[in-house]
Amino acid sequence: MSLLKRFTVVACFLHTLRLGAGVAATESCTPKPSCKATPNSKSWPSEQEWASLNRTLSGQLLHPPPPGAVCHPGQPTYNATTCPAVQQAWLTSVYHSDNPVSSLQNNWNNDTCLPYPTDPCSGQGYPIYVVNATCAEDVKKGVDFAREKNVRLIVKGTGHDYLGRSSAPNSLSIWTHNIKGITFHDSFKPKGCQFSIDTPAVTAGAGTQMLELDDQAQQKNLTIVGGGAGTVGVGGYLTGGGHSYFSTTYGMAADQVLEIEMVTPGGDILTVNECQNQDLFWAMRGGGGSTFGVLTSVTVKAFPSYVFATANILVSSSIGDTDAFWNVMTNMLSQFPALNDQGVASYNNIAANVTVPELNITTPINGFSGIFFLPLTRPSNTTESFATVMNDFVALTTKGYPQVAFSITFTTYSNFFDYYMTGNGPLSGGDDVMLGSRLLDVKALTGNYTALKQAIQLATPAGEVTQANLVGGKNVWNAKPRGGSNAVNPAWRKAYVHTIAITSWTAFDNAAMKFQVNQINSTRIQALRDLAPDMGAYINEAFPYEPNFQQAFWGDNYPRLLKIKREFDPSDVLWCQPCVGNERWHVVDDVLCRL
Repeated sequence: MSLLKRFTVVACFLHTLRLGAGVAATESCTPKPSCKATPNSKSWPSEQEWASLNRTLSGQLLHPPPPGAVCHPGQPTYNATTCPAVQQAWLTSVYHSDNPVSSLQNNWNNDTCLPYPTDPCSGQGYPIYVVNATCAEDVKKGVDFAREKNVRLIVKGTGHDYLGRSSAPNSLSIWTHNIKGITFHDSFKPKGCQFSIDTPAVTAGAGTQMLELDDQAQQKNLTIVGGGAGTVGVGGYLTGGGHSYFSTTYGMAADQVLEIEMVTPGGDILTVNECQNQDLFWAMRGGGGSTFGVLTSVTVKAFPSYVFATANILVSSSIGDTDAFWNVMTNMLSQFPALNDQGVASYNNIAANVTVPELNITTPINGFSGIFFLPLTRPSNTTESFATVMNDFVALTTKGYPQVAFSITFTTYSNFFDYYMTGNGPLSGGDDVMLGSRLLDVKALTGNYTALKQAIQLATPAGEVTQANLVGGKNVWNAKPRGGSNAVNPAWRKAYVHTIAITSWTAFDNAAMKFQVNQINSTRIQALRDLAPDMGAYINEAFPYEPNFQQAFWGDNYPRLLKIKREFDPSDVLWCQPCVGNERWHVVDDVLCRL
């Protein structure tokens, strides 16, 4: 099977999965008319037209080779000296963030050119041209060109995108990575408003990443509601909603947004806030990236730094004590609402039947690892009170199960950034990964013990990992975003826990890919959908082909979001999967065509 044919098979499988099991693959993958231009079509811009765009961008239009091509002797950029360094860097998120076309996961570029000479290599999975934007005007020029020439347009900030929205073949990409700049404010007056907002704030260019923002903030004794990985960019993170170490204290990251500068699909550079362009201001805070326009800068609230107390909890059992382990896991999850009501949050991993060679665990175990934390923002919150709460939590949830081992380690940091720099190494990358997610409310966690136990077991089959992150709660529910509301999934306003099922497979193993993708959708996340049928999923960490994604990702907000999408992007200059208003198009053989 040729490389192109292999990608067609994978694309057809995923598209059929999205439409439903009753749709035949041949039907779902039949080409349709009215497609975006491709290099093989007569409507593709000429070399002269691309050169003209490059001149208007002062040479900032890139025509990048596949990043892994340096390891392939048949490629023009082959370099035997450089190749080993690329192979090593490939496994880190920083490499993909800093490259104009690469993405964190290989599968979103169709595995077309991995840095291993035994694998095939082509540019088929990557954008053809990239606008290396450094300002909003650069973005506008790229958007205008794509709209006028009918070229598929995508947006990449960092490539830290688990749904593949920042990757696409036969496309022009707006790369916002180099739109920099961080400015702090003691108070902030939104443009066009007659008032100032009396809060510290920070304005960041679209290319700003969380590590940069956290570092600059802590130097001013401030903290922002930001992502947990250093390479996360502000654009995709905030437009998706953004859970955080501080979401249980202050609300979602999107709830902190005071103002956005953006470029619309029509090419207008707009300032959106509660006083002007209110519909876009509402939609851009939770309605998803790469949809309503391209964010070029954003201003968000900042908060004083506080002492950051943490408890690292480890739980494990032998495979012979599996039932006891799942009882303890169910106990823990059922106590999460009570724990969160005391201000505690956590990020947790549950693994079934796994080995951990780096920890010398070579015999399979069931395991849990969690980092629980509490910013000490109130006089009643102390390191001693936090320790009491966490010790009581562990004692209660493990009582009666001596065969399940546990440990708890307390550490207190002077501020969040000190914790972050100690507890977070570079994020990995360069593999084939897919996620699925579900938000869980108090009913799902406390209403039926047996159903909760069954669901979390089904969500975590042998050899796999499920995250159960305690990042919701009353401060997310009761958040007061500027303008009165935003487009964050209403399910977040009821949720305590954000669960994520994670799976991976070896590149080019189509059978494994199909099995894992099907399992994560029809078994693992389906078990959590059944547990919490009235909830939804988090758009930035979700199954890309989520059934009824409109309801799952945006609930009752979807009709208004769709109306705004149609108003500001009537010809679908921006399109992504799964995004608001994408129903009129699908991808066939790497070509975006109207249905």
